[in-house]
Amino acid sequence: MGRFEGFYLSVVLNSFLLFCHGGTTSRYVRRLEATADMPLDSDVFCVPPGCNAPQQVLHITQGDLEGKALIVSWVTQKARGSNLVLYWKEHSNKMLKAHGKSKKYNFYNYTVSDFVVLFLQYDTKYYYMVGVGQTERTFWFLTPPKPGPDVPYTVGLIGELGQSFDSNITLTHYENNPLKGQTILFVGDFSYADTYPNHDNNRWDIWGRFVERSTAYQPWIWTVGNHELDFAPQTGETKPFQPFKHRYRTPHRSSGSTEPFWYSIKRGPAYIIVLASYSAYGKYTPQYMWLEQEFPKVNKTETPWLIVLMHSTWYNSYDYHYMEGETMRAMYELWFIKNKVDVIFAGHVHGERSECISNIAYNLVNGICSPVKDLSAPVYITIGDGGNLEGLSTIMTEPQPKYSAFRDASFGHAISSIKNRTHTYYGWHRNQDGCAVDGDTMWFFNRFWHPIDDSPDDDS
Repeated sequence: MGRFEGFYLSVVLNSFLLFCHGGTTSRYVRRLEATADMPLDSDVFCVPPGCNAPQQVLHITQGDLEGKALIVSWVTQKARGSNLVLYWKEHSNKMLKAHGKSKKYNFYNYTVSDFVVLFLQYDTKYYYMVGVGQTERTFWFLTPPKPGPDVPYTVGLIGELGQSFDSNITLTHYENNPLKGQTILFVGDFSYADTYPNHDNNRWDIWGRFVERSTAYQPWIWTVGNHELDFAPQTGETKPFQPFKHRYRTPHRSSGSTEPFWYSIKRGPAYIIVLASYSAYGKYTPQYMWLEQEFPKVNKTETPWLIVLMHSTWYNSYDYHYMEGETMRAMYELWFIKNKVDVIFAGHVHGERSECISNIAYNLVNGICSPVKDLSAPVYITIGDGGNLEGLSTIMTEPQPKYSAFRDASFGHAISSIKNRTHTYYGWHRNQDGCAVDGDTMWFFNRFWHPIDDSPDDDS
C-alpha cells in the first residue's frame, strides 16, 4: 500500500449530529418498537438436508498464535457422525486428512460436539469437507497473510448478535459490505440461550445454524460475554461457561493461557489480545499473570497494531451498564498505555467511540478521578449493537461527557481496515443505511510508528 504523506486525516461524521459538551450524539431517528426473535421456522434456522448431516459448522477460528492452524467445529445431533475432515488447496488434487475429536458435554438435558485442527499455509484458499462418507458438506476459507507490518488486512466487528430480525439484518449488512472483512472479531454475547427457560441449549443450535453462512467461511475470533456464563444453579448447572467451552474452542494454549476465555493471536499486521471480563482478573490471578507476561511478547516491528477485545466496556456514557468495567480498568489501563495499545473493542452496550483518553492520574493527594484526553492512550470503541432481543439502549448521560467522541443507539456492525504499519481506517455502519454508508468513521494512526494526535476534537 502507498504511504500517506504530507497530510493528516480526521474523523468524518455523518450529517445527523448533535454537538454537545463532549463529542457528538447522532440525531438519527430510529424505530423504538421491541426487538423480536425470528420464528423457529425461519429459513435461516433450517437444519441442513441429509441423515444426521453435520450442522452449525459452528465456527472456524484461528487454531494457533501465528495463524497457520484452524479449528473447525460442528455438531451431529442424532448420533456420532464421521470425525474425518478432508481439506485441500484451491487448484490442487492433493487431499489432506484430519481426524477430529468428539466431545460431549451435559447441560441440563443436552449433549453435543466435534472439532478438528487443520494445519495450513499462509495466504491460501482451502476447501474442506465434513460428514465424510455420510452426509457430506463442503465449505471454503482463506488463510491470513504471514504476520508483517505492511500487510493490508480487514476485520469485521460484531457484538451482542442474538437471533432476532435485527440480528439477521446486521449479519446480512456485514456480508454485503463492499469493504469485505476477512475475519470477524466478535466481542461477546452469542445466542442469548440463557434468556430462555432452563437456558435452552437448543437456542445454541439455532444460533449456530443462523451464523453458519459466515462462520463456516471465515474465522470468527471469540470473546465471552455475560450471556455465555450460563450459571444456572436452579437446574444444577454450577460450572459457568459450559456451553461456550464445549462449542467454541479457542487457541488459548498456543499463547500460554490456562483458560479459553483469554488468549492472543497474530493476524496479518495485528496482534490481538482477548480478555475475559467475567473471569478473575485481579492481581495474582491466572488472567492477570498471563497478561503481564503477554505484553512483552508483542513485536511492533512485526505486528504494529495492538488490538484488545473484551466484553464489558471501560468507557461508556449510556445509563445501561455504566461503569461496570471500572474495576478491570483500574487493574489494566496503565499497562495498555505503557504498551501502546491502539484500540480496544468491547460490547455490552452499543454505539460509542471515545477520544484518546485515560484515567490513571488519581492519587489520594490530587483527587483527579475523571477521564482526561491523553494522546498516549488508546481509543475505546463499543460495538455491542448486533440486534439482540434486549433491544436498543437509548438512555444516555447528558450532557455528553468530554471523553465520548461519538455515540448512536442503533444496531449495526463495524469494519476496521488496516492499510499499513501507520494507518487504519475504521467505519461503523448503521443497519438502516446502505451497505456502503458510514455512520461514523475515523483514521487511526499507529501508536508506535505514527504517534500523533488522532483525536477528532482538539478543544475537547
